[in-house]
Amino acid sequence: MGWFTRSKKNINTSEKMDVPKGLWYKTPSGKIIETDQLKANFYVSPEDDFHVRIGSKQYFEILFDKGKFKELDEKVTSKDPLNFTDTKSYKDRLKEATSKTKLQDAIRNAVGKINGMEICISCMDFSFIAGSLGSVMGEKIRRAIDYCLENKLAYVIICQSGGARMQEAGISLMQMAKVEAKLAQLSKAKLPYISVLTDPSYGGVMASFGSTGDLIIAEPGALIGFAGPRVIKETIGKDLPQGFQSAEFLLEKGFVDIISHRRDLKDTIYKCVDMLTNTK
Repeated sequence: MGWFTRSKKNINTSEKMDVPKGLWYKTPSGKIIETDQLKANFYVSPEDDFHVRIGSKQYFEILFDKGKFKELDEKVTSKDPLNFTDTKSYKDRLKEATSKTKLQDAIRNAVGKINGMEICISCMDFSFIAGSLGSVMGEKIRRAIDYCLENKLAYVIICQSGGARMQEAGISLMQMAKVEAKLAQLSKAKLPYISVLTDPSYGGVMASFGSTGDLIIAEPGALIGFAGPRVIKETIGKDLPQGFQSAEFLLEKGFVDIISHRRDLKDTIYKCVDMLTNTK
């Protein structure tokens, strides 16, 4: 009998107990904190105030009173009209993204109350194919705006996108015009539209409806732009200003109206909507 052979068969050590994933978070400076502590701090690193990238689930919990809301148009899903294939088929990419994220696409619509005021919010999820703009995003935004028009509600879009979805080619680009046409109807009805830019907000989303809000709010440190700094630098052949495309740089230049810490975002949105709808 070997030294390390167990004589009793009722002791089972064949399955190793792993530590569950997601219990810890490593800050940009290298400090390890508990995820519960991060959540309690609105998913902002308490050491360096770094705003961790989060999705629609977390934003809805933070913004809506007691985290309660009604999701709209949740069953709208993407098709593959072009039968697009690169290293894998678009159909497979959609299945993979849905399986991984448990989302139907890169945006969710919800209606709920913020400090007692009913508001409709569309929030993007970067985890679903980089928050890319496709036919579903355009259609869900269109439906959300129609809901606001019907119920006389303010509208908020939380942007978090790498740009248009290449697998849908021109169809994805058409969504920018589609959304802007609906936003024009919202403006005509004198209902507020607020754009919230989080990290990252790029490409066609930023070049269109992300930058046309009645008020534009950004989170601290968010990267905002059309093309990335490296591409721009190579195109113009010049060094870019320090902090180029950061929320703080764009606030200084007048592109962004407000920078709001995530813990204050709920009150900031409420105050902005209240100001824009106050008819006294």
